[in-house]
Amino acid sequence: MSHPLPFVIDPTGADRYTEYRALRDRGPATPVDVLGLRVWAVTDPALLRTLLTSPDVSKDGRLHYPAFQRTMETWPLALWIGVQNMFTAYGADHRRLRRMIAPAFSARRIAELRPTVQAMVTGLVDDLAAVPPGQVVDLRERLAYPLPIAVIGHLMGVPEERRNDFRQLVDNIFDSTLTPEQAQANTALLFETIERLIADKRDNPGDDMTSLLIAARDEESDGTGLTGAELRDTMILMISAGYETTVNVIDQAVFAMLTSPDQLHLVHEGRATWEDVVEETLRAEPAVKYLPLRFAVTDIELPGGQVIAAGDPILAAYGAANRHPGWHGQDADTFDVTRATKDHLTFGYGVHFCLGAPLARLEVAEALRQLFSRFPAMSLAAPADTLRPVPSLISNGHQELPVRLRAAE
Repeated sequence: MSHPLPFVIDPTGADRYTEYRALRDRGPATPVDVLGLRVWAVTDPALLRTLLTSPDVSKDGRLHYPAFQRTMETWPLALWIGVQNMFTAYGADHRRLRRMIAPAFSARRIAELRPTVQAMVTGLVDDLAAVPPGQVVDLRERLAYPLPIAVIGHLMGVPEERRNDFRQLVDNIFDSTLTPEQAQANTALLFETIERLIADKRDNPGDDMTSLLIAARDEESDGTGLTGAELRDTMILMISAGYETTVNVIDQAVFAMLTSPDQLHLVHEGRATWEDVVEETLRAEPAVKYLPLRFAVTDIELPGGQVIAAGDPILAAYGAANRHPGWHGQDADTFDVTRATKDHLTFGYGVHFCLGAPLARLEVAEALRQLFSRFPAMSLAAPADTLRPVPSLISNGHQELPVRLRAAE
């Protein structure tokens, strides 16, 4: 079937499942409208894996997107293509930046962080245990938010009293209902806040990633270090990616368990693990539904004869791809912790696979383990279909997650 007009992606994220199906019905890739920008949404997982690793696809709009400057001036999500860090780097630049950041997420470093993460979760769950019986608690506010903020703050050396400075700024990066003027104002304030943190850490360095990045910026003189913009924007990437996405995975994993008591029972019986819950959540409810943007370096012919022309923007439709029946069968929409294959593209693929994936998995699994151990009879405090999604075509979470905490029936 021919679809001459681009499908309009809903900026509010109100009905993602219907949207996923509609996009897949249009083929492996289809033109879509993203806040006024015409892009190609790729929903077929095999095609998406190919494009994510192809040298014919770039993340650098400055090099490979003819409308880059005009888009930067008018598009509400301009920051997503305008930053200068690993997220938007191509080729040798991407390899250089990834090599500098990778040590922060090594297996040894994550293992060293495990006791810290466990202690942070214990503190938050202890606070929840002090809530009077029967009182409604917003778990997004009391657990899903503060844990990732504390962990990434610890990793980056952000003083505890300043960690909340980033919360609304990062939330606004993912909010696709802002006007271009609101988004530009948020970006300016975010830059200012990051630059202030860099200045403070330069004066008072510590054993943290921010200090290491500053040292790389200040000490390298052979062109392999970070530029000033790369330092600032790498900080933005690490804080925003390490915070917002993990918030949503915790949120969606708890929601899935509370709305699928049979699945929770499997975990309590030992027939599935919390790590299984994490992976199935990442597959069925990825923290990022759509990831903007990549750009065709050359003409790319698609199955069926369509062509993504050189310079065209490409949208990775992770939510639709992860639930593709051709990948996970006709029950791809079913949340199943015993699913034999829980493969997904939520963390990207190949050389662009997210460096922070092991840390995110650790945080979510530990949060679930301690939360449901302490409150095995916890329940939602509102009908599931009344929970409001965050206003974003990117983020996949709820605005609130109200629950009643109960230690036992």
